[in-house]
Amino acid sequence: MKMHFRSTCVLAILVASFAASAQAQDIEAGRKKAEACFACHGVNGNSTVPQFPILAGQTARYLYLQLKDFKEGRRAEPTMDPFVKNLSREDMFDLAAFFAAQTPRSPDFKTDPAKVARGQKKAEETLCTMCHLGGLKGQNEIPRVAGQHYAYVVKQLQDFKHMRRTNDAGNMTSVSKTLSDQDIDDLGHYLAALQ
Repeated sequence: MKMHFRSTCVLAILVASFAASAQAQDIEAGRKKAEACFACHGVNGNSTVPQFPILAGQTARYLYLQLKDFKEGRRAEPTMDPFVKNLSREDMFDLAAFFAAQTPRSPDFKTDPAKVARGQKKAEETLCTMCHLGGLKGQNEIPRVAGQHYAYVVKQLQDFKHMRRTNDAGNMTSVSKTLSDQDIDDLGHYLAALQ
């Protein structure tokens, strides 16, 4: 019995170290592949251009699915087309692992405290944390929206509201249809203020 327990422990340690090694390899491979992304999304995914999202700290599953949707035409963004068309599945996993492992920085945006307060209230009313979790840091295929650029948030909410973006099974479309332009502006301020 004692020998079986030791063997099981050794096997568990080997599997864990192999998994950690494979993850590190994916991140390192992603770092090399990500260099083309830095022009728009910033070094290590910390975009300084408000219309391009901050990728640093985003959930890996969400990043992978967005790359896949861009490549397969389910999400339209002409500036992404030349970058995703030749990505393999492994490339997308590596890029997602790399950007997810990076530390996000605060966007350079002066928020309006009154709009932040209204945005927080609207986020609570629309139950954003049910999917995006507490702190709006995301989970699995649900994106981190905390600390995202104001301009990017506003554009995405408008795109969902007017069905220009539909690659989410309709969840965000149904939520965003209830939002006024003022609500969207307030949410943009609130999310940009979060970390």
